Amino acid sequence: MTAVTTASGVPAHPPVVVLLPGQGSQYPGMLRGLYGHEPVFTRVLDEVFDGLGAEGARVRDDWLSDAPVVPLDDVRRAQPLVFGLDVALGTLLTSWGVRPVAYLGHSAGEYAAAVLAGIMSLGDAVDVLGERVRSLATAPRGGMVAVAANAAQLARWITPQVVVGAVNAPDQIMLAGPEPELGEVTGRLTGAGITWMPARATAGFHSPSVAAACAATVPAYQRISYRAPQVTVVSGYTGRALREPLLSDPRFWAMQPSRPVHFGAALSHLLGPQGPAGPGPFLLVEAGPGQGLSAVARRHPAVTRGGGTVVPLSSVRAGAERDRARLAEAARHLRPTADASADPVTDPPTTSPGEEPSWTPAGAARP
Repeated sequence: MTAVTTASGVPAHPPVVVLLPGQGSQYPGMLRGLYGHEPVFTRVLDEVFDGLGAEGARVRDDWLSDAPVVPLDDVRRAQPLVFGLDVALGTLLTSWGVRPVAYLGHSAGEYAAAVLAGIMSLGDAVDVLGERVRSLATAPRGGMVAVAANAAQLARWITPQVVVGAVNAPDQIMLAGPEPELGEVTGRLTGAGITWMPARATAGFHSPSVAAACAATVPAYQRISYRAPQVTVVSGYTGRALREPLLSDPRFWAMQPSRPVHFGAALSHLLGPQGPAGPGPFLLVEAGPGQGLSAVARRHPAVTRGGGTVVPLSSVRAGAERDRARLAEAARHLRPTADASADPVTDPPTTSPGEEPSWTPAGAARP
């Protein structure tokens, strides 16, 4: 939504910014409690699974299983699932009448942002997603690690293969690269007393080790029909609003998994006085699995000084009741921001044990 003001010029409700997580946010059982329960969410996910053909059915089966054939951290599962969940939650938001002023995705979340903002159709994006995943699955084994340090402190350990893959905040760095090189670097970090933690990745995303796999997908991205966004997308790769010529550059989209993410810079631009969210207050909604981006956003100076509220749509642990309770709580935060022309968000009904509850935004389309 665009910011609505009163006659005095004071915002009637805060502008909404949607944050979309990428690979690494996945966890077993994530958001399964909404599938088959929230019609809009279910419809979008089924469209993603169906668009991926036979592999999409296998992705869905592994997501819904407690014993997946392919682990969810594998790129063949994490990428399509995180993309699908991001788009499904983002679409659910707009079905409630919430009109974001901007989208900001982290890594693969930017691909979901492109769909939600209208840069590319969901059909085109899913068609290319299949090729992207197949190609990335051929990349050398590797990983990413989160390090509690700044880029200057880590400079001595950077190599041609192990690089800064993401800067989420001044003291939150992701290193990425292939094995065994990454393991050698983390060993040196441990020896130096620097704290690090492995991320949920099986390849060195956002490092040169996946560049060849990314380059192989350029022809696929050339098939997409790109359009001007209906909502601003702040790119995590440039730190600014996405515009031409990058917006319709197939190589820009194809090479994203091999290039560093500057999420912290993008968030600072978005929440700055000249950014699309204005000077605040604002409402940041994380639409995707987990609450990783919410944790980063809550520590941002623009939020800590009282200029914003952060609302995740997902829990951090699996469980149908957790999923539904978290979404209901988010709906209560978001109700005042809904477009006045849209039907209001309904409260979840009270059900007896054993009953199958079902609540959706009033007027939301059913699959």
